[in-house]
Amino acid sequence: MEYVRTDHAPAAVGAYSQAVKTAGFVFTAGQIGIDPASGKLVEGGVVAQAERVMQNLAAVLEAAGSSLSRVVKTTVFVADIADVQEVNGAYAAAFGDHRPARSLVQAGALPLGARVEIDAVARLAAS
Repeated sequence: MEYVRTDHAPAAVGAYSQAVKTAGFVFTAGQIGIDPASGKLVEGGVVAQAERVMQNLAAVLEAAGSSLSRVVKTTVFVADIADVQEVNGAYAAAFGDHRPARSLVQAGALPLGARVEIDAVARLAAS
C-alpha cells in the first residue's frame, strides 16, 4: 500500500491519507470544497464548493498517477438533498462523458459546515 500526498489539494487533517494506492487502484479520502492555498472552505455556495471538490479530487488522482477519466466509483455526500441538482451540474461538468458508478447520501453534517463531500475509487494508469 502506498500513501498519496499532494499540495494541490487540502492536506489530511486527521489520521488518514489523501489517498491510498493498492492493487492497481487508488482510493481517495472524501474531499470537501477547501481551497488548498487558503485552507478555508470556498465561498459562493454549493456550486462553488462542488467545483472545488472536483478540482481537489482531480489533484489527488493526478498525484496518484490516475485521473477523473479513470474513476470507477464515487460516493457523494450532501448536507441537504435539495442541493443534488446543483452538485450534479458541477459533477457532470468535471466528468464530461465519463459516467462512473455513484452512490449519493444525505449526511447529517459534513466537516467544517461543507455542503458536499465526494470520494472516489479509480484505476491507476497502466505501467
